[in-house]
Amino acid sequence: MNKSSLDRTLSVKCLSVVFTALLVFTVSASVSAQKASAQHQLYSKAFNLAIKVVDTNTHNQILAAGGDYGAEWTRDIAINSWNGVSLLRPNVAEKSLWSVTENKKTVGHQYWDKIIWVIASLNHYQVNRDEEFLKQAYKCGLATIKELENAEFDRNYGLFKGPSVFNDGIAGYPEPIFDPTNMSTFVLDHPNSKEIKTLSTNCIYYGAYQALIEMSKILNENQATRQEFIVKAQKLKTSILKHLYDGKKNKLYYLVDHNGKIDESQEAMGISFAAIFGVLDPVFAKSLIHDAHRSAFGITSIYPDFPRYSPDTPGRHNNIVWPVVNGFYAKSAILTGNYAKFEQELKALAHLAMDKDKGNDDFKEIYNPYTGKPDGGWQSNKLTKSCNLQTWSATAYIDMVLFGVVGLRFNNAHQLVFEPYLPKEIGKINLQGLKYGEQQIDITLTGRGAKIKRFMVNGKPQANYVIPRNAKGKTSISIVLG
Repeated sequence: MNKSSLDRTLSVKCLSVVFTALLVFTVSASVSAQKASAQHQLYSKAFNLAIKVVDTNTHNQILAAGGDYGAEWTRDIAINSWNGVSLLRPNVAEKSLWSVTENKKTVGHQYWDKIIWVIASLNHYQVNRDEEFLKQAYKCGLATIKELENAEFDRNYGLFKGPSVFNDGIAGYPEPIFDPTNMSTFVLDHPNSKEIKTLSTNCIYYGAYQALIEMSKILNENQATRQEFIVKAQKLKTSILKHLYDGKKNKLYYLVDHNGKIDESQEAMGISFAAIFGVLDPVFAKSLIHDAHRSAFGITSIYPDFPRYSPDTPGRHNNIVWPVVNGFYAKSAILTGNYAKFEQELKALAHLAMDKDKGNDDFKEIYNPYTGKPDGGWQSNKLTKSCNLQTWSATAYIDMVLFGVVGLRFNNAHQLVFEPYLPKEIGKINLQGLKYGEQQIDITLTGRGAKIKRFMVNGKPQANYVIPRNAKGKTSISIVLG
């Protein structure tokens, strides 16, 4: 595939026929029970729409990045699998994850952030408990991290080189990384981008090391290799904090450029991953996530505007709303106990998808942070499109509901643990037909907040908030919060 076909940042023709297909799409009988209903219907309608987007974008059991994109990006498939598809459509997730590898031996496609595949693969195992998958995924991840350590690790900084996660467009970078005489929108066509070190990318390397360590423990693999990764992970964490963290201000910065200059922009994906993977101490992570700058319609990808952009001409990968980013910020908010921030992102994305003057019953790719309207942003003097049926916008919302509201946690003791948080505005929510092992689970949450007052399994009160994987048949769970 040539570079131009891979460069998702070029202007694309958004196809209205695809949106029409969504409206008439009928989910197959085997999965039609996977739906939500809520007292405040905005939230359940958005969830049900998100499920339809995933199914509409599944072709031959491979999940495409969106209605106007194929399945060319490792990051999209990894993120979508991690954000719910491994649970809701496990066969699709597994086939899609392998589709972006080189014969299951190494991870392929755009190099700088492809290691996120390892994190998604561990999650896929934790959800589905397929040990053969885990064995092959561990080998694949091991070979890939070795390749990247040899090719992309900057020993002078102790950081990995490369652009930031998902930002393959040059609009996501300040000058002189961006060369104003170069009209290409693809980041690597701007030579200064090859030596930069970014927050989000280094955080996912740290997360990948942690995932490989966990895989090694589960499989009882080589202990020396595991210890090597433990040391490397700690050194990487130390380097991230040394070069990209200001302890006095409790701020994480975006990147180190090719000249060694720090760009102090807020990278939402980066600060989210720093909290999710534990790069920051929990107390500082909670404060940083709380204090992050948000727009009225959710946190923006990179804040503030670079000098060449403005509220009238927002940059495509700059100060603009990408729901995939909002999903990870919402996850970091839940994990750090910033429930108000989580609620804001959950509500904002539901409105962005459902409101007639915004998504109009569609999860768009990108939204304007000042109006909430679909807006692809500017890049290299071009206004680009915000396309329809964007899969990772939909799975961001799915994860907000499953991980955030319902609180699903899959642990290594073959259990499903519940750590829910129910916003007052939702009132009551019911999810039907979630499959876990050989169980079909219906879950009802009532009340508000994160404190469980009553946990009932098949009508019987239960003191611990878990269900085992080895149960069979239909399981009804009722959770009252207060």
